[in-house]
Amino acid sequence: MIVPLTLRVNGKAVTAEVAPETLLVNFLRDHLRLTGTHVGCDTAQCGACTVHVNGCAVKACNVLALQMEGQEVTTIEGITPAEGLHPMQAAFKACHGLQCGFCTPGMVMSAIDLVQHHPHRTEREIRDGLEGNICRCTGYQNIVKAVAEGARAMGK
Repeated sequence: MIVPLTLRVNGKAVTAEVAPETLLVNFLRDHLRLTGTHVGCDTAQCGACTVHVNGCAVKACNVLALQMEGQEVTTIEGITPAEGLHPMQAAFKACHGLQCGFCTPGMVMSAIDLVQHHPHRTEREIRDGLEGNICRCTGYQNIVKAVAEGARAMGK
């Protein structure tokens, strides 16, 4: 069975037909070719698939595409301005908050959500706020610095 789906992705109207069991992460990657949203664990543990739904961070491997009917979904591709980088992306680059890069899109999306909804975070609060995102490379020191710097650059 195929079901129609209408939503907005990165500011653009999208209409598609999907199987009811299609996960949002698979819809984004396979149907829309937005491959910045990574598939890591498929159990909502690692955060590599984090996107924004109506401005709030959501793990895309944990929701069905059909649950997004009428919603606004923003992926890592949707936060990047036409020229340059989003302030949080620039902070991750400047602070060396990435190594292999696999977790980075989800980490950046979670960090943006964190500072937009909870500005002026301490180091401990940033660490706690990113708890649902796993990085197997960095040790988090530079990620925490990047989030604090990104928050400043975002005026938060």
